[in-house]
Amino acid sequence: MYTAIMGIKYKVNENFFRGWSHKMAYILGFIFADGSLEDAPYLRGKYLRIHNTNFKIVNKIKSTMGSEHKIIRIPAVGNRKTRFMLKIGSHKIFDDLSKFNLHPNKSLNLSLPIIPPRYFGSFLRGYFDGDGCVHVEKPKGILKVIFTSGCKKFLDQLSILISQNVGVKPRRAVNSKRSYQLRYSQREGLKILSHIYKNTENKLYLIKKYSIYRDFCKIRMKNGHVVK
Repeated sequence: MYTAIMGIKYKVNENFFRGWSHKMAYILGFIFADGSLEDAPYLRGKYLRIHNTNFKIVNKIKSTMGSEHKIIRIPAVGNRKTRFMLKIGSHKIFDDLSKFNLHPNKSLNLSLPIIPPRYFGSFLRGYFDGDGCVHVEKPKGILKVIFTSGCKKFLDQLSILISQNVGVKPRRAVNSKRSYQLRYSQREGLKILSHIYKNTENKLYLIKKYSIYRDFCKIRMKNGHVVK
């Protein structure tokens, strides 16, 4: 099917968000982190925007959605890095995403949809790739996993779902300057990462983040530790 932006028609799978799959769950999670909806009645258009500093992951999402839309490069300004944006004009996609509690200006008023447990790991991986981080603190080499959002309510909801699906204790979102964070220690962080990287056959993940987890596990196994 084709969608139009400024009079130009581009191909895209407009039924992509009609049913759950691991691919759909990942991209939905990514949109909750690094996506937005725009309702522009003056243009008679409804748009999905997906943006990130990593071109490859935006391009993977574009390909997975069967999109022929152009990826727009947004130059760095001040402290902001160069970003890449996929903009898709589609009333159907906009309306389907609205059913998952997504709406324009979502950043400060975000609420989780109902996610089938089977697909929660893929959804969480998508959100993690957009608004999460994994790092190894030196000099002790301790791994930490963090999820970030401008909406505390959303993170509190996410913490409950992580607890239910992964089996770690719920965390309270803590204030971190202009945003809120869920912070997990090494033991809990490894459980979360193990869960979100179970279904990666579709190659939908940020290579840099996955590599940190993979390399950390290799070092632990080499040193005789069991990685769960």
